[in-house]
Amino acid sequence: MTMRLAVFTVFVNDQDQALQFYVDRLGFVLSEDRQLGDYRWLLVSAPQSPDVAINLELARTPDQRALVGNQGGGKSVFALATDDCARDFQAMSARGVAFDGEPQRMPYGTGVALSDLYGNKIYLNEDPL
Repeated sequence: MTMRLAVFTVFVNDQDQALQFYVDRLGFVLSEDRQLGDYRWLLVSAPQSPDVAINLELARTPDQRALVGNQGGGKSVFALATDDCARDFQAMSARGVAFDGEPQRMPYGTGVALSDLYGNKIYLNEDPL
């Protein structure tokens, strides 16, 4: 049996705002945007990972709305791998992305946490040489 990660969900309050943030500020690309009755299937992907998508899911129920901005419980919901953390930190900062500080060198690489438009944490990481 072969398994791979394909899609995961991030609950949002406004799909258009979330799409704009992930594309314009983080540099993701729109993978799919379909209206299925009253449901909007909205996927974005990192440019170098078209086979893994984030479903920007409109939070509809009280339980889903409670998760918006806190899907990782204060921890990173996911990590973005980069070949140059300093470059991407500077570029994203210039586009208005909020970071938790400057990139730090750690045994597992150089990285820094950032927040999406709702406060979900995302970790930007460059593997060590």
